[in-house]
Amino acid sequence: MTERIKSLLDRTFDKEQAKFRRDVDWKPLLERFVAEGTSDMARARIGLEEMLKAETPAFMDGERLAFLRTVKQIPDLHTDEEMAARRAAGTAFGEKGVVFNLTADFAPTIRDGLDARLLEIDARLARCRAEGDAEGIEFLENATLSVKAVLDLAERYDAAGAARPSYQAVAPALRKGAHTLHEALQTLRILHYAMWCEGEYHCGLGRIDQYLFPYYEADVKAGRLTEETALEEMEEFFIACNRDSDLYIGVQQGDNGQSVMLGGVTRDGKPAFNDLSRLCLKACGELKLVDPKINLRVDKSTPIEIYELGTELTAKGLGFPQYANDDVVIPALQRWGYELEDARDYSVAACWEFLVPGCGMDINNIDAVSFVGALDAALRVLTQRRRGAELLFDDVKREFFAEIQRRADALVKKYAHVEILPGPFVSVISTDCIKKARDISKGAKYNNFGIHGTGIAVAVDSLASVRELVFEKRLVTLEELVKLLDTDFAGRPDVLAAAKAAPKMGNADARADDLAKELVAFWGHTFDGKRNDRGGIFRPGTGSAMYYIWHARDVPASADGRLKGEPLSANYAPSLDVPVKGPVSVVRSFTEPDLGPVCNGGPLTIEIHDSAFAMPDGVGKVANLVKFFIERGGHQMQINTINRDTLLDAQAHPERHRHLIVRVWGWSGYFIELDKCFQDQIIKRVEL
Repeated sequence: MTERIKSLLDRTFDKEQAKFRRDVDWKPLLERFVAEGTSDMARARIGLEEMLKAETPAFMDGERLAFLRTVKQIPDLHTDEEMAARRAAGTAFGEKGVVFNLTADFAPTIRDGLDARLLEIDARLARCRAEGDAEGIEFLENATLSVKAVLDLAERYDAAGAARPSYQAVAPALRKGAHTLHEALQTLRILHYAMWCEGEYHCGLGRIDQYLFPYYEADVKAGRLTEETALEEMEEFFIACNRDSDLYIGVQQGDNGQSVMLGGVTRDGKPAFNDLSRLCLKACGELKLVDPKINLRVDKSTPIEIYELGTELTAKGLGFPQYANDDVVIPALQRWGYELEDARDYSVAACWEFLVPGCGMDINNIDAVSFVGALDAALRVLTQRRRGAELLFDDVKREFFAEIQRRADALVKKYAHVEILPGPFVSVISTDCIKKARDISKGAKYNNFGIHGTGIAVAVDSLASVRELVFEKRLVTLEELVKLLDTDFAGRPDVLAAAKAAPKMGNADARADDLAKELVAFWGHTFDGKRNDRGGIFRPGTGSAMYYIWHARDVPASADGRLKGEPLSANYAPSLDVPVKGPVSVVRSFTEPDLGPVCNGGPLTIEIHDSAFAMPDGVGKVANLVKFFIERGGHQMQINTINRDTLLDAQAHPERHRHLIVRVWGWSGYFIELDKCFQDQIIKRVEL
């Protein structure tokens, strides 16, 4: 790391950039929109224009990549009352209703420049006017003005930075296309920045090692860059990703969706890991920042050396890379209707949900089904409907699966009509929106909805416990067990102890793992034949997002011995505080199910004590564990390096642990910035 980069890193971490920020009162703009009845499309464009006009070109000493956010708040484009009225009229929205959780198609605009996009818009606009296509005219006119607003800010930066010795003009490459890695990175920074300013959020960066590689390769061949100077370029870009991230929305600090994907295969199926992939991993290892979040695509043929490069980041406590298995994901996407070339080009949305950059307007985390809640409801239905009747364990499973189906069907009905608010600028840098003369909010090539499945391990463990306590050992009747769940097993410590001792997922125990296979198989086909009104399907997954906290609050104790209020395990992971035999047994258990049908995303999440990396062969052993997971058909995996004592000390003395990074669910964050409920859940995770 050069001294310049180290200085930028330290000052960015200390939030020197905050001194440039100011508050802007956007209330008059919103009042104007309401009073004038401004259309959604015009609001998006005007909001971007006003946001960028309010921005002041600002520079940190020593930086060579420009664009630093100076306005704290992005304008609200709709009032709460307006959105509530739409929902009351039967319209559903994903989260805030705007475009989110997607990755744009940055490559063509980096290559050709925004002037080329304006020429495309002009030509398509002429056709729309000739055809009387009012909707196309509205979109393209607003898209033109959005692009010009971005170019205007770039030119103001050039004027303000002209006297700075290290400043390189940004507008020429943004207009005409990049020719060097530096220009490509600068253009990417501007395009990504503008998406946030338009109101999109959880904006991914996609396969940067693929679309930036031609510039890197050309620079190296021409002698403009060496590996060392290219590393410096990448490190400055990665630092820039952390400058504004505390202003981005998310459930918690760090939950901002700035994910990148490395490696895998090209669109024609050739190995894609390259020298820039390697450089990105090195940059992350040196900087030790939470952004960007690194995802690494691998398969059975991936050399162990690549796994080791990834594991070196894990050893540093970054909580990434997150691994994705091409052998599972690509066929899964094909089965869901993605074309082979697109499936090979997959990346991730904010956390782990798979998407195709540019042509995917999938809402990959539109909602979730609580398996723990479904099982609790099923047990109560059985005790009421079948009171006094002879029950079999198969009756429990049958009612449990029926409740899952009912909840899934309810979500299909809930999202019968989904709208997305427009984003004319992000549409300009998304595939075929100009060609179709339609905003991306109207749909893209793929418009699927992803549904999380929360608490798989807790549900499986609870099923195993019900079978053992009620039907095998007969310690309690089902009615008695349900009453005990409402009282945290009060008065029956023997039943609680038996529940905790029952078979658990994660120990390579067929008594639990066979139930997991049944549950995952059922979940994978719950939405078969169902489509949304945007022409897409519903994709089930094994992720949890924040629901592992939220859903836990909605249910009492569970039959596995978990008490009321205790969180579920995050994603696809062993239940909290469950004694497991070790990481190999966890991998064996969690790869028993066929994970292809539940490939919306949701990684096996395991915690490894940091002492594992104190041994000389620690990196090699963990790398081989990941390879073992991939070879057994795992779909996605993330490993967190933790030390319970360190985490407890960080809670007590946060000032000592400012740089402590942990994996939360699909993202990494600084431990001391998390709410206590999330800190506590991480502390309770099983150390292996």
